[in-house]
Amino acid sequence: MRKQLIALLCAAAIPAAAQTPKSSPVTIRVDLTKTQGTYKPIYSWFGYDESNYTTMKYGRQLLTELHDLSPVPVYIRAHHLLTSGDGVPELKWSSSNVFTLNANGKPVYDFTITDQIFDAFQKAGVRPMVEFGFMPKDLAAKVPGVDTYQLHYPGNVLGGASNNPPKDYAMWGELVRKYTEHLVQRYGKEQTSTWYWEVWNEPDITYWHGTPEEYYKLYDYAVAGVRKALPNAIVGGPASTGPASEKASAFLDNFLKHVANDKSLADGKVIPLDFISFHPKGSPKVVDGHVQMGLANELRATESGFKIVAKYPKFIHTPIILSEADPEGCAACSAKVNPANNYRNGPLYPTYTAAAIKSLFELQDRYKVNLISMLSWSFEFEDRDYFEGFRTLATNGVDKPVLNVFRMAALMSGDRVNTSSTSQVPLNDIIASGVKSTPDIDAFATKSAHEAAVLLWNYHDDDVPASGAEVKVTVAGIPAGVHRVLLQHYRVDQDHSNSYTVWKAMGSPQKPTDEQYVKLKAAGQLELLSSPRWLDVDNGMVTIPTDLPRQATSLLQLKW
Repeated sequence: MRKQLIALLCAAAIPAAAQTPKSSPVTIRVDLTKTQGTYKPIYSWFGYDESNYTTMKYGRQLLTELHDLSPVPVYIRAHHLLTSGDGVPELKWSSSNVFTLNANGKPVYDFTITDQIFDAFQKAGVRPMVEFGFMPKDLAAKVPGVDTYQLHYPGNVLGGASNNPPKDYAMWGELVRKYTEHLVQRYGKEQTSTWYWEVWNEPDITYWHGTPEEYYKLYDYAVAGVRKALPNAIVGGPASTGPASEKASAFLDNFLKHVANDKSLADGKVIPLDFISFHPKGSPKVVDGHVQMGLANELRATESGFKIVAKYPKFIHTPIILSEADPEGCAACSAKVNPANNYRNGPLYPTYTAAAIKSLFELQDRYKVNLISMLSWSFEFEDRDYFEGFRTLATNGVDKPVLNVFRMAALMSGDRVNTSSTSQVPLNDIIASGVKSTPDIDAFATKSAHEAAVLLWNYHDDDVPASGAEVKVTVAGIPAGVHRVLLQHYRVDQDHSNSYTVWKAMGSPQKPTDEQYVKLKAAGQLELLSSPRWLDVDNGMVTIPTDLPRQATSLLQLKW
């Protein structure tokens, strides 16, 4: 009796949370013998509004890092390559002043700023995805109610005449031809033939102050102009918003009908379309004082777009570029402006991205389309506060946790292989209602000749404290004759590959000392959870146990 009483008293002294029985381990199985298709580097694409940041201190630094993270070419897309102005950036604005009209109404071309931007791409070793936007001031048509060329953020930055149609489509086509011709002459046909050339940005909303039919004309004249200067240029569009709404779906569908069935409004020929682009976005919000992500919204928009493309046999194999694929739609809206954007600094953003990568490949396979890019519309902002909450990859030269999930993705190669998890949330359930009950603890894996890689995550839409998970990963199908494999385990969580946690521990300095800055830079790099170790292979299998905290991402890299 006395022993029972002591036991009861001891139990009462233990907090309730500590008494909760530990849940059963999550079992994840990877079968290297069951391939699901090629692993394409959809991760190696990035973009930003402010093209003039390309040539600034931290912009140049980040471009080099992006080049260095990937074994394959990294592509960069930026707005405002044709916009008129003095080349001084501000939030959601940049300019090149490439085109003006002289006193006689004749075009004058100035490539000074353009050359600075593209030379920076060249020096960093990244490849441009050239977006033709926006309308030069002297070429912009008059649109009722639009009296100002540039409007400033915050406010309706899309309401200015920089988003108007051209007053002369032939002059627009010639501008695109001259622009392309200049880039070909400066960087050579061999290089520019590997670039992607996209017409405009989100012409189904207020980025375009014209009708859909006027956009078709804009597209036709633009791609005709590109092809005159570079006959094998890779051209495409329409870069419309995620086709989740009826309006956005109709825009993408009708654009594809125009390309498939009509003759070019520029030259009467077949309309070129080498890739199809649109922009699926998530939708985070604040619920009961915490951030709740909206992964379902991004995936629903993607699925809708894939369904539209799949209707056209002519386009079923045409590459699809999600030329903005993000958790929400405003990179320049900081967490100070929109508290729902607080997800951007910590480990939730990379975990969301890992879950999205697997889902996007699954949707591609479901509709038998050809996805080649999920471009992250995130870069950096110069001269802003540390960790202000912009959708960025780095802050004042310090890499943020999200950049490390792209580094993880770049360590994967070969074929995608089958995975299963006892705690995964099925794709259809995520599309229907997100990840709002049990967490999605799942994996995505690849295999190449002498290695395999397993991306793991413990994701939940709700960013609230929660217990982690005990996970056991079994990798089967290791080739016969391989007796040992080298495991390298990388991790992004609150305590690893996370400069934000280190910055907060310093007291959140806005003017870190030189010593603090060195520590922040180091904390921003991809970190091993433990030392590399050799594992014995038993009957073609290894089992790897690990603890996976909520909103954590791991990469298990096996080499033999």
